[in-house]
Amino acid sequence: MTTPYPHLFSPLDLGRISLRNRLVMGSMHTGLEDGAKSLPDLTAFFVERARGGVGTIITGGYSPTRAGLLYPGAAGMFTTKHTRGHRELTGAVQAEGAKILLQLLHAGRYSYHPLQVSASRVKAPINPFTPIPLPRLGVQRTIAAFARSAELAASAGYDGVEIMGSEGYFINQFLATRTNRRRDAWGGSAQNRRRLAVEIVRQTREAVGSDFIIAYRLSMLDLVPGGQEWREVLDLARAVEDAGASFINTGIGWHEARVPTIVTSVPRGAFVDTSAKVAAHVSIPVAASNRINTPELAEQILADTDLALVSMARPFLADPELPIKAQSGRAEEINTCIACNQACLDHTFARKPVSCLVNPRAGHERTLLLPDVSVRRRIAVVGAGPAGLAAATTLARRGHEVDLFEGSDHIGGQFWLAMRIPGKEEFAETIRYFEKQIEVTGVRLHLQTEADADLIAAGGYDEVVLATGVLPRELDIEGFDDGAVISYADLLSGRRTAGERVAVVGAGGIGIDVSEYLTHDQVQSTDIDTWKREWGVVAPEEAPGGLGKPDPAPSPRTVYLLQRKSTPIGKGLAKTTGWVHRASLQAKGVHRMPGVRYDRFADGGLAISAGEPESVRVLDVDTVVVCAGQESRRDLFEELTVRGINAHIIGGADVAAELDAKRAIDQATRLAAQL
Repeated sequence: MTTPYPHLFSPLDLGRISLRNRLVMGSMHTGLEDGAKSLPDLTAFFVERARGGVGTIITGGYSPTRAGLLYPGAAGMFTTKHTRGHRELTGAVQAEGAKILLQLLHAGRYSYHPLQVSASRVKAPINPFTPIPLPRLGVQRTIAAFARSAELAASAGYDGVEIMGSEGYFINQFLATRTNRRRDAWGGSAQNRRRLAVEIVRQTREAVGSDFIIAYRLSMLDLVPGGQEWREVLDLARAVEDAGASFINTGIGWHEARVPTIVTSVPRGAFVDTSAKVAAHVSIPVAASNRINTPELAEQILADTDLALVSMARPFLADPELPIKAQSGRAEEINTCIACNQACLDHTFARKPVSCLVNPRAGHERTLLLPDVSVRRRIAVVGAGPAGLAAATTLARRGHEVDLFEGSDHIGGQFWLAMRIPGKEEFAETIRYFEKQIEVTGVRLHLQTEADADLIAAGGYDEVVLATGVLPRELDIEGFDDGAVISYADLLSGRRTAGERVAVVGAGGIGIDVSEYLTHDQVQSTDIDTWKREWGVVAPEEAPGGLGKPDPAPSPRTVYLLQRKSTPIGKGLAKTTGWVHRASLQAKGVHRMPGVRYDRFADGGLAISAGEPESVRVLDVDTVVVCAGQESRRDLFEELTVRGINAHIIGGADVAAELDAKRAIDQATRLAAQL
């Protein structure tokens, strides 16, 4: 089969083992690893991706010791009991033509329990527990435990293991002076600090023989003070090669780093240059990783550099068939990962099974089924935002006849606005995906068509799904009708523009997004060099860990971000992305003002009241952007109900709070699976 991706779909010889292509599904902790009861679900999850054409799968992290568990009850591989059920998993994946590696992850001081151990007694800023310094005998026993875990993985049918040496976990903690204060044979000099990693690879190779893959996840940029120097990274890469590693995978940043590495605002391929520099210094294959989400970019990386593999993790949550679609010339049908983190990493930190905002079936392959229909029905879907698009295309994919009505001249709803936010350009990919799905599934799209009760009644539909979305809430304050007060929808759509001094009223997710929009140039650059300069990421040769001084571009406007609640602005944002937004607002000089009341808008600006005793202040602004929530559009639902027409209501039309796209798409997909 000819393919527009000749490098990506060429096999890779690892000696006695061959990979069918250069795509690696990188490690993700799905929440299905922790216990035998979830193994059937984990098996179904991996099998669907193997059937989708990926060459190699790496599991979520399994600890080689009890002390190294991520948390009590987390996944481990240190007794024969832990191997039970894995033969069925590995055999099912291999039957689909993919290789599967078990990741060995010792969490060290990132373990969320009081028995955690590390190189030294240095507490992690993101963990309440302080680690116990591992004694020399404990170090040796831990090395042996890694080798023993690899043997257990081999007995369970795995094709190999990935040794997790990055992201600030246990091995990384020995490598960096930030966390290694030892003065014995395992600390001090760079050679001593890397000794643990090298010995783990060497003893693992001795334990499993030559017919077994050993990948080493190398921290190429620590992005924390006290990180590794570049020469130390290269020396370690060569040392793990000599010790028996089959290939090296890219690791970027510690979990405590204040530089984002995988959120949607990170440009695509931001760290490929660093991976390529490592590849130039070793003979074994090196995999690129982090913010690579399309086959086009993956092919370009392989064609233009010495890199031999491309690791994608979350893109395989979004679309398990990414390889097959690309290889068969259907790349436009790929459901692209937008790196939102909302249903993957945010779920991980909340101890919930991982899924995907744009693909709710991820992690639910055994329960959220989409069977072909036995009776074809005519169904009307009103509203082409994320919920309506998911409902319409899923219904049509199952075999129903679907009409999709949208009052505007475009699809996308709130995503059409969100993609205009600097750092959220990826949201356009979801709209592109649904545009293609409308075409391939045969949905009849009616743009600029307001579907009223008469139209629906005349259509004689068997089912009606209302995804009519939301309207921005208006504020009842004096002067609201003044032309200087505009809604966020009018601003982001381009119907209105803001002046040079702006008050943003409402500091929820939308208010923060609007502040990002206002503090960047209207044409947002996704240039990698610009982004690195903003966040202080430098060439690894220039500073240890690749961490330099941030140099953000000044905001083109003065922006005040106001909220009625007295809690810190941004406190309610998601754990994995909220800190990025808060740091960005601070870097851009946004004036964040909680606990205020909006009194009136006048020629002199916006009058607000705040403090105890309360005082009045007038902000010198020429524009007020209202982001004070939304109201569900339910009028059509009520009209249909009066006429006796049963309708299902989903998305923002059902619940308007904070425009939860994750809930909306999931709700739409589950409804479409049942009708």
